Amino acid sequence: MRKINYGLEDIKLKIKNLKGQNIQMSINRGRKKIEFVTATIKDVYPSVFTIKTPDEKLQTFSYFDVLCGNVVFSDE
Repeated sequence: MRKINYGLEDIKLKIKNLKGQNIQMSINRGRKKIEFVTATIKDVYPSVFTIKTPDEKLQTFSYFDVLCGNVVFSDE
């Protein structure tokens, strides 16, 4: 079955709508290292977005990370 592909603008809009909410996501760190995180989307910028983890760490991701599948939200 064919996977539904989202465009960059669709991804930006979805993340903008999730701002301030707690989300579960998996992050592919490479070399078979997958990290599962529950975090809050803190800020949304034109080319990146930031998340805040429960231990108060900020992490930054680009929308292209979501497009490529390196960052996956649990509801997808």
